[in-house]
Amino acid sequence: MAIYVVRHAKAGDRADWAGDDRLRPLTKPGRRQAEELANWLRKEPIDAILSSEYVRCIQTVEPLANQHKLPIEPRKDLEEGSGGESLLRMVSEFKGRNAVLCTHGDLVEEFLEHLIQKGVVSRSQAKMEKGSTWAVEETAGKITGARYVAAP
Repeated sequence: MAIYVVRHAKAGDRADWAGDDRLRPLTKPGRRQAEELANWLRKEPIDAILSSEYVRCIQTVEPLANQHKLPIEPRKDLEEGSGGESLLRMVSEFKGRNAVLCTHGDLVEEFLEHLIQKGVVSRSQAKMEKGSTWAVEETAGKITGARYVAAP
């Protein structure tokens, strides 16, 4: 089974946003990235879509949720500052299912550090641009492989 760890699509510069950062939306290129994510995963059997409650994360997976007719489950443990171990727990929580987890760069970075330490990916492979995805293979809740899919 696969867990798709998605770093939210482009949402503009944090420094240029005057309001609550949790409300910062996707930019036009970010919305295109979200549509491309849905296109890429259109034939995959997705069982669950989980997301940080931040608007930019929700918007990143909305086209996918609409396409698969699935609700987006907001999760505080996918928000900034939650730590990469929350992604590890979710891989175990969703073992045997295909799930999409939309989160932030800090969590992806910590998650990748774990994958590097376990020898699943090399440091040179550890990329995480906005709108990119890590397709993580799991068996019995354990990570057995990971493949980077660049942002569209």
